[in-house]
Amino acid sequence: MEPTAVTAEALERAILQTLLYSDLFDYPLTPAEVAHYLIGVPSTVDEVCACLMRTRGLADRVVELDGYLALRGREALIARRLDREAASDRLWRRARRFVRVLRLLPFVRMIAITGALSMNNSGAGDDIDVLIVTAPDRVWLTRAFAVALVYAGKLCGDTLCPNYVISERALSLERHTLFVAHEFVQMVPVYGRDVYDRMCAANCWIQTILPNAVRPVWDESDQQPGLIGRSFKRSLERLLSGRLGASLETWEMRRKIRKFQRMLGRPDGEAILDRDHVKGHFDDYGGPVMRLYAERLAQIEP
Repeated sequence: MEPTAVTAEALERAILQTLLYSDLFDYPLTPAEVAHYLIGVPSTVDEVCACLMRTRGLADRVVELDGYLALRGREALIARRLDREAASDRLWRRARRFVRVLRLLPFVRMIAITGALSMNNSGAGDDIDVLIVTAPDRVWLTRAFAVALVYAGKLCGDTLCPNYVISERALSLERHTLFVAHEFVQMVPVYGRDVYDRMCAANCWIQTILPNAVRPVWDESDQQPGLIGRSFKRSLERLLSGRLGASLETWEMRRKIRKFQRMLGRPDGEAILDRDHVKGHFDDYGGPVMRLYAERLAQIEP
């Protein structure tokens, strides 16, 4: 999207809003990241940098140190971010190993790393959060296979969390909030480019909230499994595409929904459990984050 002319006041406010939102996650940003995640205003990195240099209001509220921007009084987060980047780098190496196995599971069409790791903001021992998109009518069966991999991961000391599994029929996100938009644009797709492109097209509303957030650059070298892996996956899909797979899918869905029933309906829960969703966000923090953001925003408004 080409940037359009905006007033200096609008850009200043957007920069402050962006830094304030990121601060909720204890995460200072570089100027390029501020431009990328700029809330509601199309702009460029050069325009953001120029605004930071010339605007007294931002200078009173924002500190730049070692190439990072933090709210004044929160400079210590910069060192924390560097520590977490090192921890995230180690976790990414293990996550990539899991992805190489996950992509071999039958009916998996897309995989993306989400949560703190997608922003390189993980601490030691944090979970590896994963979004999986499956073929239609095989959401629950695919999740069951992924959960088996979770137990294998625990033997290696890692916690893989496939807590968001949807089918290709459910690419459009349900809630249109800043939190959801941010989670989507920061996730790192690692398998299934065509499905990711369709998911972007199904959620074009995000551009009105985060107009500068561009799609990631894909590394095609490690996307597709080899010949043996593709043959293995096709064989399992042929075996489970008919009545056997349909029966197992229905049985697993009913079994798990009965198990999770008592956890549904929590105040801030956003769980969705049906034929196209296994969204196990029983205590989702999107609502609390947006309420805290609104409170913090009201404190800085003139």
